[in-house]
Amino acid sequence: MKYIVWFKELDKNSIPIAGGKGANLGEMYNLGLPIPPGFCITAQTYKKFIEEAGIKIKINNLLKNLDINNTAKLQQTAEEVQKLIVSTKISSDIEEAIKHAYEILGSDVRKASELIDSKETFVAVRSSATAEDLPEASFAGQQATFLNVKGKTEVVKAVRDCWASLFTARAIYYRQKNKFPHDKVLISAIIQVMVNSEQSGVMFTVNPATNNPAEIVIEAIYGLGEYVVGGKVNPNLYLVDKKTRTIKTAEIKKQEVGLFRDEKGNNLERSIPAHQQKQQVIPDTIIKELARYGQKIETHYGQPQDIEWAVEKGQIYIVQSRAVTTFKENKPREEAVLEKGQIILHGDTAASGIYSGKVKIILSPEELNKISAGDILVAPMTTPDWVPAMQKAGAIITDEGGLTCHAAIVSREMGTPCIVGTEQGTKILKDGQLITVDASKGVVYQGKVEIVQKKKAASAVNVANLKTRTKIKVILDLPEIAGKAAASGADGVGLVRSEIMIASGGIHPAEYIRQGKPEAYVKLLKSGIGRIAKAFKDKPVWVRCSDMRSDEYRNLQGGSKEPKETDPMIGWHGIRRLLDEPEILRAEFTAIRELHYEGLKNIGVMLPFVIRVEEVQKAKAIMREVGLEPVKAIDFGVMIETPAACWIIEELCKEGISFVSFGTNDLTQLTLGIDRNNQKIAPLFDELHPAVLGEMAKVIKVCRKFNVPTSICGQAGSKLEMARFLVHQGIDSISANIDALDAIRQVVADTEKKVYHGKRF
Repeated sequence: MKYIVWFKELDKNSIPIAGGKGANLGEMYNLGLPIPPGFCITAQTYKKFIEEAGIKIKINNLLKNLDINNTAKLQQTAEEVQKLIVSTKISSDIEEAIKHAYEILGSDVRKASELIDSKETFVAVRSSATAEDLPEASFAGQQATFLNVKGKTEVVKAVRDCWASLFTARAIYYRQKNKFPHDKVLISAIIQVMVNSEQSGVMFTVNPATNNPAEIVIEAIYGLGEYVVGGKVNPNLYLVDKKTRTIKTAEIKKQEVGLFRDEKGNNLERSIPAHQQKQQVIPDTIIKELARYGQKIETHYGQPQDIEWAVEKGQIYIVQSRAVTTFKENKPREEAVLEKGQIILHGDTAASGIYSGKVKIILSPEELNKISAGDILVAPMTTPDWVPAMQKAGAIITDEGGLTCHAAIVSREMGTPCIVGTEQGTKILKDGQLITVDASKGVVYQGKVEIVQKKKAASAVNVANLKTRTKIKVILDLPEIAGKAAASGADGVGLVRSEIMIASGGIHPAEYIRQGKPEAYVKLLKSGIGRIAKAFKDKPVWVRCSDMRSDEYRNLQGGSKEPKETDPMIGWHGIRRLLDEPEILRAEFTAIRELHYEGLKNIGVMLPFVIRVEEVQKAKAIMREVGLEPVKAIDFGVMIETPAACWIIEELCKEGISFVSFGTNDLTQLTLGIDRNNQKIAPLFDELHPAVLGEMAKVIKVCRKFNVPTSICGQAGSKLEMARFLVHQGIDSISANIDALDAIRQVVADTEKKVYHGKRF
């Protein structure tokens, strides 16, 4: 087993080995960007450690049946698991491999530069979980980082602490809440030379507040970057024109303190000299050079980036880059003119929007229970523990922080109006005070202020308005965000997974039938699906019939009665199970029929995991039994998830179907013979493999012959390379995650110009 991989050996496909952060660092290192050198201790090394030390079973037992809503028990269990890991000795072969790699790194650094003068190198030990590439923002930043680590023994200790941080209370909570098995997430430890930052900050290659892709936003402070993300100080903000790299504005904020490393490696807060406190933190030359690097990284990845950087002795270093997941969600809003109003507070726009409500000042986590739904949360700054309260808030105001602080990031993800860096919000505002927050302009008004809406503000590129032949749809599982998804401009919903709604009900579908309560199951589905269908009005909403594997959702009532299969991934699920238990399918079709009769005729259904025409015929018969005529009265489609479905596509079209939709996860797995949950072979999983692409091209060609619309709803639909390929093949629609919609729409529009010779749609 390989314990150590250097950055030069990694790329963006190395997530199963080095986690999300490690894979990105390797990708940028090999792109020739100024990345501080380093290496990763593989995720498989962590796996070997917990298995050989015999603590994996102990960890699983501690987490078994844990009630994550019991905060005290959750915290206690997290501490027990972490203590178990840090107190377990690392085997000598792993320990020696880490120490040897650290020695090589230090030797290389001393030879290459004068960045570190001491005999032993200061390094950062960062956690990089293999689940960090998931679309849910909650997974990001849950594990620990240890700075200024020096010496072989200390590095080994920090690595073990990194591994333990996989089981913080917050990480356990989010994995369990999102139904992500704990043992499916591994962790890599990154060992990287520490830059002794004189200045540092964050750069966005799209303006995160206005969603303008023609602007680069750079935040800068003196000292280490922890004070930027933590909102400890208010950073300088520079707005740069992406095309010309002209500095459009430079907003200078007073910085009185900064975090700096001393000679012993301790991070100490120091006062900034008085003459520097109101000066521009970095010169124009550095700002423009950062913008150049930002453009290069964005061009390489094909989507806007959130980049951490540092400067030491005039040299720029790129510390990390990740996709801006909120691009599009805050697209340009309507301009608003206030009829009247008294401005009482100013700050920086973190998430656009206008909201009126009553102030609730929160000075510490202990006061979070004071927040009621619709309150305006006013605080010095927020931390991850505040998220449940933030979800209740109608708007958020903070004294401190910039565009990359916790409050700003979470607000953008939630679509909640937010103003940061007001400096005195908690002092000027009073509990219960009625105010109006105009986060779009970064101002707060006394009382409730009426606004007059004007036409939409002009933007450099309004991607949502691009007209394409290929319909761009969204993948949507949560009814709670249906309104936000509909506002995105998506051409419909290409996939609704009913399993998420089922999990929220707490009862396994089979258990409803066993208890003789199919109507309760129908009611549950109607509520969730109906909410989504109403939000999208006349646009199509395609619902996949339940596809619950026997090893999933065992924690639901009745789930313990599920059979235990040797390989549930290719076992009893999809349409084969639904036909064995027709009462479940009948209940699902009944929910659709009732919604259809209530006027929601934009709903379609699709059958999962089809391998025979007979399965489609039997499902149609059940639909007719509940009072709906498939194809004629309602869109009735088939998921193309198996090689068998690809080979019988002509027979499926002749049988009569309304559409087909590619499920690329299963199709890739079954075509390549790869269990996507097996970490050892996960790097071989590739939706762009010629065999998979060949199957998809064949299906599209046959469907066009029979005038059957084609679509994709697998995760690969969010990949730009896949979108380009499918447009060339003539696919009718592409479904993507909500955070990828604009990027997919743009690449589809660009590709169609080439395919259709500039024709407008």
